Amino acid sequence: MPGVSRRARRPRRRTTFFGVLGEILITVGVVTLLYVSWQLWIGDMIYGAERNAAGQQLTQQWEDDFLARPKPATVPDTSPTADPIALPQPENSQVFGTMLIPRFGSDYNVSIAGGVTREGTLDTIGIGHYPGTNMPGEVGNFALAAHRTTWGKPFNRIADLHVGDAIVIETPDGWYTYRFRTLEYVTPDAVNVLLPVPQVTGAAADGRYMTMTSCSPMYAMSERIVAYSVFESFTPRASGPPSSLTEGLTT
Repeated sequence: MPGVSRRARRPRRRTTFFGVLGEILITVGVVTLLYVSWQLWIGDMIYGAERNAAGQQLTQQWEDDFLARPKPATVPDTSPTADPIALPQPENSQVFGTMLIPRFGSDYNVSIAGGVTREGTLDTIGIGHYPGTNMPGEVGNFALAAHRTTWGKPFNRIADLHVGDAIVIETPDGWYTYRFRTLEYVTPDAVNVLLPVPQVTGAAADGRYMTMTSCSPMYAMSERIVAYSVFESFTPRASGPPSSLTEGLTT
């Protein structure tokens, strides 16, 4: 129409194969970034809190069960130097205790179950017991494994342990206190760390040891980090929690 200017139509953007491919790759990248963020940070915070909450519930349950038991006619030995109560080997995924480490904070309380498979124990429960190794307080090697990253990362701070730090295993019957001694880095095939005397083939155990293993370095599996501890004492539940649980406690 005369006197009326018409706007020139903008040409439609041409869709190309490479343009579509680029948008797909960007979307995939964003989704991957969100997944990694979930696995490494957000998910870990949630899983870690769930692991600690489950351990604290077990602690409360064991205490409630103990208080509900009929009191024995004779007074049992409740000294911190009482002989450790022997525990049977657990079935795969069977929870038999929890681990408490004051160095890792007052809320650190992670369940320990039989087996070291990811699907059966490490991803779903927390800390796994190597089948066939000794149980808490026994002469020999009580050997455990857990993630250092992802799935709540129970052993994330294993490298922060100081010589003499208390590592306490709680069970329905009481508390087994170990003291941290040293760290070592080994190759993934170094199964001799699980021997009754770690790394000493053919030796008869004359001490009570605990071996904690995890992947190293962070976010890789080229090595294993190993923490060795020695048994100090067993405290029966009738004695109440040992003082080792509050030594150098961090909040």
